[in-house]
Amino acid sequence: MSQLEEKIAGEITISDDPGRTIRKWRNMFKASQTELANKMDIAPSVISDYEQGRRTPGTKLVKKIVLSLIELDREKGGEIIKRFTPPGQEGILDMGEFSDAVDLTDLIDKLDGEQLNDVKKNRQLFGYTMIDSLKAILSMKSFDYLRIYGWSTERILFFTGVEHGRSPMVAIRASPLTPAVVAYVQPGKVDDLSIKLADLEGIPLIKTDYSVDEILEKIEKYMM
Repeated sequence: MSQLEEKIAGEITISDDPGRTIRKWRNMFKASQTELANKMDIAPSVISDYEQGRRTPGTKLVKKIVLSLIELDREKGGEIIKRFTPPGQEGILDMGEFSDAVDLTDLIDKLDGEQLNDVKKNRQLFGYTMIDSLKAILSMKSFDYLRIYGWSTERILFFTGVEHGRSPMVAIRASPLTPAVVAYVQPGKVDDLSIKLADLEGIPLIKTDYSVDEILEKIEKYMM
């Protein structure tokens, strides 16, 4: 889950009145009970029951509420997400840590990925970060790139909005930290320079035709 998702879920979970906290966040996201219920594929009366304290939400239900609110906001342009995104993190779409080490070969298979270079891929991953390439270039300063590594550099960095693949690899070359893997999400034509830069850094370079939502759905099983 992203930092915002963890914040909302944490507030609901530890609240003395979780129903009231759910209502607070639903109103903050400008979502009606019907909108949220439709996104969760449940009846609006169920949302009302939770908000009025007639039902107590479990962790799975809290997670579903949070992810549904985030998705609703993204569909409306992401106004609330942007409001809670710290300066310099506008380019980070999502990030999280895996509950256990994930084998890169297994992850590539799950994403129908293709490795673009010959760097050995026998490595373990402990997290991921999803990055909007264009927003990262426009909003992130050099030290902001350190934030994309979360708890561990042994992670896969997904880059969206990639045309030729040069900018992400140049940014990585300029950073003092190096990820375990770089993956391009539905890229254009990845040029030879991008592949050469990945080779120089000893980073497996992957591409996948899955969308961001499809990738997040596929890796959900690995999450903490």
